[in-house]
Amino acid sequence: MIYLIVSVCCSVTVAVLLKLARRYRINIFQAVAWNYFFAILLSIIFFKPDLNSLLENQVSDTYILLGILLPVIFWFLAASVRNIGIVKTETAQRLSLFIPILASYFLFKEHFTALKVSGLLIGLIAIFLMLSKKTDQKGKKLDWIYPLIVFIGFGVIDILFKKVALIKSIPYTSSLVIIFVLSFILSLLSLLYLSMVKKQKLQLVNFLCGCILGFFNFFNILFYLKAHSAMADEPSTVFAAMNIGVIVTGSIIGIVIFKEKLNKLNYAGLFLAVIAIILITLTQIYAVR
Repeated sequence: MIYLIVSVCCSVTVAVLLKLARRYRINIFQAVAWNYFFAILLSIIFFKPDLNSLLENQVSDTYILLGILLPVIFWFLAASVRNIGIVKTETAQRLSLFIPILASYFLFKEHFTALKVSGLLIGLIAIFLMLSKKTDQKGKKLDWIYPLIVFIGFGVIDILFKKVALIKSIPYTSSLVIIFVLSFILSLLSLLYLSMVKKQKLQLVNFLCGCILGFFNFFNILFYLKAHSAMADEPSTVFAAMNIGVIVTGSIIGIVIFKEKLNKLNYAGLFLAVIAIILITLTQIYAVR
């Protein structure tokens, strides 16, 4: 359970760092790029991938798609946290699990129980309620687009990672290194564009913040994998604890520390989001049995 607690803390810390980025004038594009650079170094240290086998194997289209999506969705994640807060963004990110679940039904013809359908419907209602906003609340009219893209983006990323897990020629941890490298290359290209065309200066503070971001981002993944390994017979427990833990912890920090404002519909959506994840988890438990 300690692995799960650490993973939840690291995940929420990433959101907190993104929230603080504007206050301390951190350039998100630069920070995200160095985040992947640092994640690559940590992956080599902890996973010890066989670099020769990585070079010998052909790069899958799935790797390329993930290499593109990870930094792009990370940018939208930062924009979402900055514009609508940690609570709604974390909820949108965790509810994205419904996209791979729907894919399993429409693409892989998986059987859906009444419990799973109930969970999906409640989850959709939760998303609608979490994104609802009174007209007198501050913010731009299109702010809801950010968490929506986060929701869709992380759902697609989850499907792609499931495809990566099916690749047997390369160990999963080694695949992560390839994906991080591709993400870093794309991020580096964005930095070159901003530096040469937009004349933005590369600053040491963004590099340091990117390394900190990469540290927590990497250990979120590492301890999540460790939790699954340590609780191999209870994948649903890991899944539920991670998602609910992030939503609850992120909500407490967003509301108490950053004074994020939620209306009654948002609170109802937050409650339904937790219920939906519990129902989906129960369907997995019964499926195992």
